[in-house]
Parts: sequence; structure tokens; C-alpha cells
Amino acid sequence: MALFERVTDLTVASALASRATSNPEDPFLFFGNDVLTYGRVEMRAEALAASLAGFGIGAGDRVALVLPAWPEYVISLFAAAKLGAVVVPINPRIMAPELQFVLRHSQAVCAVVVEGVDDIDYLARFEDLFPRLPDLQHLVTVGSEDLWYDDRIYQFEDALSAGAGRDYDAPPLDPGTQSFSLLYTAGTTGKPKAVELTHASVLAVAAATARLLGLDAYDRVIGVTGLFHAFGIGPGLLGTVLAGASLVLQESSAVGETLDLIERHGVTVHYGVPPLLRAELLEQRTRPRALASLRAGIVSGAALGEDLLDALRSELCPGLEVAYSVTETSSTVSLTGPADPATKRRQTVGRPLPGTEIRVLGPDGRPLPPESVGEIAVRGPGLMRGYYRQPRLTADQMDPDGFLQTGDLGLLDEDGYLHLVGRRRDVIIRDGLSVYPLEVESRIQDHPSVRAIAVVGVPDHVRGEAIHACVVPEEGAIVTHEEIRDWCAVTLAAYKIPDAVTFLDALPLTGTGKVRRQDLARRLAAGTSSGANLEA
Repeated sequence: MALFERVTDLTVASALASRATSNPEDPFLFFGNDVLTYGRVEMRAEALAASLAGFGIGAGDRVALVLPAWPEYVISLFAAAKLGAVVVPINPRIMAPELQFVLRHSQAVCAVVVEGVDDIDYLARFEDLFPRLPDLQHLVTVGSEDLWYDDRIYQFEDALSAGAGRDYDAPPLDPGTQSFSLLYTAGTTGKPKAVELTHASVLAVAAATARLLGLDAYDRVIGVTGLFHAFGIGPGLLGTVLAGASLVLQESSAVGETLDLIERHGVTVHYGVPPLLRAELLEQRTRPRALASLRAGIVSGAALGEDLLDALRSELCPGLEVAYSVTETSSTVSLTGPADPATKRRQTVGRPLPGTEIRVLGPDGRPLPPESVGEIAVRGPGLMRGYYRQPRLTADQMDPDGFLQTGDLGLLDEDGYLHLVGRRRDVIIRDGLSVYPLEVESRIQDHPSVRAIAVVGVPDHVRGEAIHACVVPEEGAIVTHEEIRDWCAVTLAAYKIPDAVTFLDALPLTGTGKVRRQDLARRLAAGTSSGANLEA
């Protein structure tokens, strides 16, 4: 039985406990050859919570999680939530200076970390950081190395053993006021901001998203490759728990592995971003798998052409829906649905979740009529408490009616569907006319030889700004500047056609896969696009 009807009374910890009590033997996590039931995850989370309580960690303390999407991450998240501690998810591939910033800014007292990932030695990093972070008192490491020489460092399995069967004081928590997590934004334009979300906010959005997808206990979910962002934690992890479904965790985001896991486990629900889903589509065409089990999914987070969306639905996941997500609103704001008209499912990001309100604001901050482009503002149950330790910035982002000003541009049509236009700061003013990069990117993304695309404005003494398309071609593909321009000319007005095209091996990305547009624009303006084959 789903927990959707009771979600307003739940905390993150009680959601798992309720599921483990009612269905302890149901599978929760699939990882490699292991299957962890709801009962087993609850038992291990209880043990870790007891150990953390023994460290002196309690309500309001910050616990950083620097782990891949492994079972240890899930267990640690629920263990911290049981104590009323605030979870600080951190991308395990984060660079050392940003790691230090997040740990210092969050005032984390404990961190659960992987010993190493890729070529990063996290043990060495933290040994170097300990003297610089007076708040950080405890480290729990996932790995095999026994650091007996430092009594502040504990192995994960030892912590579980020490806490097994031990009682601890679980504080009473108010879901509506108790902070659950600090999510650090991607930081494409400067230092990351810490978005403070409550138990109620993340669970409300997770429940609404899961209900709209029709998620239930028979579903198996894949595509949550990162548990350090709002969608991965909310609809991805907590939506699965509320529905009583199962989550297939991945050791990597390699497209071949994803498709193999879908086939192996009979996955029914798939989440993803356009570049990964496009790569999966091409892989499926090259080496088909049996994917008939897939019934639904969500795509969000980047430009998505209509042709690509059609192909994904016809060849990969028939019930793939399109979402608009914002970290400050606990992820999902709007979502298309299977009952929507075909044109709305192709051209919009759906209507607001139940209980969520969207306004489109003009330059004076007043709501605009339908079909008008302006800044998207959102109010609803998923809204953040604010930016941690930044009250002035929080006040600047909220309008007098309590709507969050997202910085995204869009329009609401007469039927209440949201159309995304782009980021306000990314608008290109060419010859006095506004060009929205997302519109141009969506067209170029449909080109069969294009793997990834970013469109930015570059200063131009004649036009004010020139439109510059940065294209990552598919491997082995041959595509020219003229071909890209001709492709755009089929559907775009002449003033929206790129003035220049640069071919790159890869786009500069944040840890969550967003394009670092300002970095790209600076490189292009300076003529230092390393590795680029420049045609203009």
C-alpha cells in the first residue's frame, strides 16, 4: 500500500520505518548481485543511527554524504534523518576547493565518505582538510582500509556493528519545520548556494511526482545515478519508498550498463537527462535489449528536441514524461502526463503539480497574462526554507506573495501548460532582438549528428551579441557550420540562426551535468576554445 495519503504526517525516517514494518521482505535496493529488502535497510539504518548518536550527533547537526549512489549512501541518509540531523549530499567527484567550501559553509560535524572514487583519494583529502575544518569531528569511511591511527575515523561496517541492537534517543520531529537537507546548487555563476529543505517539502514533491507517474509496489525504478541532487533524493529515492517500489542502483552511468540492468531486472520506470537518454537510444539501436518492461519515466534538465522526444517514446520508454525541476522547490514543479494532448506532451513541460502555483512575472514583478514570456515564479509545498546562512539572498529571491523567482524564463499558455524559454541571464540580445538559447538548442539537438549542444552569446561590436553554437558531434560524424545553420533555418527565424559554430570534444559541465555557460562564453570571447575546430 502506498504512503501517499499519509505523507503530510511523515518524516523521511518514518516513511522508511512504515514501509519496513508493513512490507519488511519486499525488495528495496538492487545493487550488483545484492538485493536489500526494506527490512534490512531499516535495520542497518537503525544501527548506524545508534552509532552516530554515540558520537553526539543529534537534531540540527549537519552530516555530509560524499558517496556514489550505493546502498551505504541510502543507509546513511536514513540514519541521519532518524536523528533529526541535516543531510548534506555532496557529489563524490567534487574538486577539493569546492569540497572544503561546502564542508565549511555547512558546518558539517560528520562526513560519511567513500575511500576513493575514480582517481580521487578521499582519505588523503580529508586528512588534509581536518585541521582546516574545526566543526568536522567524525569521519565514517566506506572501504576496506583500517585507519587505526586516528580515533576520529571509523569504518562503515564497524559503525554498523557497534550500533547494532543499541538504543538511542530519537527526537520528536515536526516535518514542516525540521530541516532534512542542505542541497548545494551547481554554482555555474559563482559559489554554490545551500538550499535548505524540510522533511515535508521533499516528501510532498516526491509523493506528487510518484502519484502522477502511477508508481506502485510492482515498479522497479532506474536512472538515479546521483543522490546528491533534489530529483535523485526526492522523486528518485523517496518517491520509490512512498510507493513501496524498488530502486536499481548503478555503479556507473554507462549507457550499456543501464540498458543491461533494465533488461536484467525488468525495470518499469526510467529517469534521466536528455544527453544520457539520447546515448541510450543510440546504444539500443546498435545492440538491442529487451526493454518491453519499461512503461514510464521522466526526462528533465537540458534542451530536448521534439524529434528526440518522439524517438525516445517510440523506441525506449513509451510513457516518458517531461518535467520542469528546480532545486529550491524540492525538484519537480510541473510534469506532462499520459492524458495530455499530444502537442502538449511534445512542446511543454506540463502543468504544475497539485498544490503548486506558477506565475509568469514581467520586469516590474507583476504577473503577466497567458502567452507572455517572463520570469517563472513558483509557490507550493516543496518550497525551500531559504538559502542557508544567506537571509538577504533568500529575501531577494522571494516576491511579496511568497513566490520564488526562479530566474528561468517561460510562458503559461491558455490551458495552463508551462513552456520553457531559458534562463533570464542567458538571453542573447542580437540586433536588439531577444534570442532564447533553449529554442535554438532544442532545434540543433534534433540533428542526427549532434551529441550535445550549448548556445551562448558572445560580444559583437556590430550586433551587440552574436549567437554562438557549441556542438559536440557524435563519434565519427562529419558535420559542418553550414549544415548546422541550414538545419536551423528550416524552423527558426533568420535572426535566431547561429552566427558561428564551434565544434568541441565536450562541453564544460558542473557536477550535476549543467553546462557552464559563462565559462564557455568567456573562452569563446577570448578565442581560447581549447580543442575546438572553429568554423565561422
